[in-house]
Amino acid sequence: MSKVVYVGMSADLVHPGHLNIIKEAAKLGQVTVGLLTDQAIASYKRVPFMEFEQRKQVIENIKGVHTVVTQSTLDYVPNLERIKPDYVVHGDDWRVGVQRKTRQRVIDCLKQWGGELVEVSYTQGISSTQLHNAMKEIGTTPQIRLKSLKRLLAAKPMLRFLDIHNALSGLIIENTKVTTESGVKEFDGMWGSSLTDSTAKGKPDIEAVDVSSRMATLNEVLEVTTKPIIYDGDTGGKTEHFVFTVKTLERLGVSAVIIEDKTGLKKNSLFGTDVEQTQDSIENFSLKIKAGKNAQATNDFMIIARIESLILGQSIEHALERAEAFLDAGADGIMIHSRNKSPDEIFEFCDRYSQLPNRKTLVVVPSSYNSVYEQELQAKGVNVVIYANQLLRSAYPAMVNTAQSILQHGRSAEVDENMMPIKQILELIPGGK
Repeated sequence: MSKVVYVGMSADLVHPGHLNIIKEAAKLGQVTVGLLTDQAIASYKRVPFMEFEQRKQVIENIKGVHTVVTQSTLDYVPNLERIKPDYVVHGDDWRVGVQRKTRQRVIDCLKQWGGELVEVSYTQGISSTQLHNAMKEIGTTPQIRLKSLKRLLAAKPMLRFLDIHNALSGLIIENTKVTTESGVKEFDGMWGSSLTDSTAKGKPDIEAVDVSSRMATLNEVLEVTTKPIIYDGDTGGKTEHFVFTVKTLERLGVSAVIIEDKTGLKKNSLFGTDVEQTQDSIENFSLKIKAGKNAQATNDFMIIARIESLILGQSIEHALERAEAFLDAGADGIMIHSRNKSPDEIFEFCDRYSQLPNRKTLVVVPSSYNSVYEQELQAKGVNVVIYANQLLRSAYPAMVNTAQSILQHGRSAEVDENMMPIKQILELIPGGK
């Protein structure tokens, strides 16, 4: 009887290293590939370019593969205990880094029935990271980017988005990452903020920047990035105009728009009741949501309703009534906003929102209650955290300090240590060298 050999793979971009592992595994027996789901891959690195069924089709047609099964976690143990393979074959590159603990669990599990871990030497000259970087340089298509938010929501328990105001801020979000004990952490996408866009153009946040101008900013970002964008649609404007905004965003490849349930001249929510702000009626705002949903060409675009009840001093019940109505009107999610320093009312809303029968994606923006940790929000059922203006707010004081220093000293040498070297900024953008 042929030996059973298990190979775990993400197989997003199949390269000679993968083929070599399968070839070596086939020498030992009948190969079963445990294909990692999007969720499993997202637990330690970026969601794969290809969807699970596409990756499965590729692997099933590789010589030497007998069976493909689903591996729904980074941990091999559940599949190993079910299949009880004689061998597990893996590249030797997992002895260090985020997967070393996974490796040890495989070794411990195999001992139960005398199985063996066989490690194949890493294929030199092949790097998945380099291939991914090459894919990013090629870019993406509107259709792929449009779908990416829903794929991420299905794959990860919580997403983090950061504000853009130009293409450079988009590149920062695209490329910034840190390595932690739990794996690589990065931003999942970009928030097309009306506040930061208008501020960068020197205009007040009162919808003074027209939609055409904001689309121009989006186009600049779309040209040089691949991650999903959630667009800040303010009130959405007149329902008849919102329909065209939805069509334009969807055509560009933007994944979602968030519109707030207010009427009249837009005033920033963080002013709260210090300025006159009026909520739209449930009926009118529901009609706007329905009109936007009817204007969509695909099921991939999302319209998320932003509820201003807590901003305006209303009760949790007031916010929940609106949430339920807007979800019933077809909204793909709810954004709940608060300007309290404490997250308590947000937590209460989250707890009660989770009980709604039609519960969908929940978005929060912890600008005022910024001491809260992401894991606390995730535990309350939050699906998307938006850091709505931190990049622009960081850039402004840095630029002012530089300008003041030059005036004070009559030269720029004193601010050199706070600036990027000229060579580095020239090499920052691909093709600039």
